Amino acid sequence: MNEDFPARARQIEENLGIVIRGKGESIRLLLIALLAGGHTLLEDVPGTGKTTLAKALARSIDGEFRRIQFTPDLLPADITGSSFYNPREGSFTFREGPVFANVVLADEINRTSPRTQSALLEVMSENQITIEGRRRDLPQPFFVVATQNPSEYHGTYPLPEAQLDRFALRITLGYPDMSHELEILYSQNDQHPLDRLLPVLSTNDVAELQEQVKTVRFDRAVAEYLLRLIEVTRADPRLRLGISPRGSLTLYRTAQARARLEGRDFVLPEDVRALAVPVLAHRLLLDTKARYGGILPQDIIGEALEKVPVPR
Repeated sequence: MNEDFPARARQIEENLGIVIRGKGESIRLLLIALLAGGHTLLEDVPGTGKTTLAKALARSIDGEFRRIQFTPDLLPADITGSSFYNPREGSFTFREGPVFANVVLADEINRTSPRTQSALLEVMSENQITIEGRRRDLPQPFFVVATQNPSEYHGTYPLPEAQLDRFALRITLGYPDMSHELEILYSQNDQHPLDRLLPVLSTNDVAELQEQVKTVRFDRAVAEYLLRLIEVTRADPRLRLGISPRGSLTLYRTAQARARLEGRDFVLPEDVRALAVPVLAHRLLLDTKARYGGILPQDIIGEALEKVPVPR
């Protein structure tokens, strides 16, 4: 086990903290998703730094960054790419879409139709695209950061369950407190901090760290504790949809990433508990009565954490 893992990963964390002030926990969750090989849904009001955070991450790992502005008229080919006829050569040539990058920002993902959203399903699950029967691998590491505004519903399409299930974590940045917002004001006097940001790791370094995460030991008792939490959601009558096996595997992998960031080569129950809400809550589908009764998915996860005994 590489002993400098926490120090190397912390370089990314500190670099992002230069640009996004006072959001250490959100930055840590984003880093956990990256190291676990997952993707992130940033859900917040406009102007809180969602786009800046994605750009800063790409610059920190010296990766290629592409932004896709999701609109109602966006087509799947606008994301994945398409073949066009080259009359000079008399053949078809594939033109890569913006998804062929290390960090892809899917900005306002809920503003496009479910048909176009579905173009990301294979991309996010298998890190590849199949077009006209041919598989095309994406750059590694590959990380999707999607944003949506939860307070605006006009002209939006709710993300389907299959799409939500492919996001490792859902993160909310929120407004900064006064002291950090004051720092933001003065830090942009001359130029934006993002313009001065330099890479601290390479994409190859990140790929190596992702492989190290998979070697973190997960004791059987802790794994069984994780699955008992999952089973509670599947049996809850207030839910139309509990946590899928993909969700339990994501919690497993992100707990490994958190443990490694903490300098351990084994997972503790506290790793599972700390990630339960950001990893699981967005995957739950409440029934109508529970939804109008004011119950939130995170409340159900909180109840499960209280109900299931923690292994000693």
